[in-house]
Amino acid sequence: MASLQAVTETDEAANSEIDAAQLRARLDAGDVQLIDVRADHEWEAGRIPGATHIELNEIAPRASELDPDRPVVLYCRGGGRSEMATSALREAGFDAVKLAGGIVGWAEAGSPLEPEGGYVAESGEAAARLHAEKRLPIE
Repeated sequence: MASLQAVTETDEAANSEIDAAQLRARLDAGDVQLIDVRADHEWEAGRIPGATHIELNEIAPRASELDPDRPVVLYCRGGGRSEMATSALREAGFDAVKLAGGIVGWAEAGSPLEPEGGYVAESGEAAARLHAEKRLPIE
């Protein structure tokens, strides 16, 4: 299985992420595990097809659900949370990288989101409340 990390690259930041085009190719080849580390409301609003949802605070307790022999790509909205998750999984021995630019970069590159009509939600508690209010009937 090909590693996600560039063997000849010495810059840690450069070999700990891939871009949207690289991710599309890896997803087409079916040789990566794609993990969305965002909050529930962000996942429900829109996600990258083929992703599994494991919130950042669940990465450590749920790491056993990941195949240690397959590369892992993690993403969040912009890159901060996925960077933390990537670091934790790398320390645990996984071949892990983050998606450069997160789901924002993915969407800006014209890549698909699911479900149909999916969008990139704002992160944070206030955004979660607004998202929940949009889903609840107003009486």
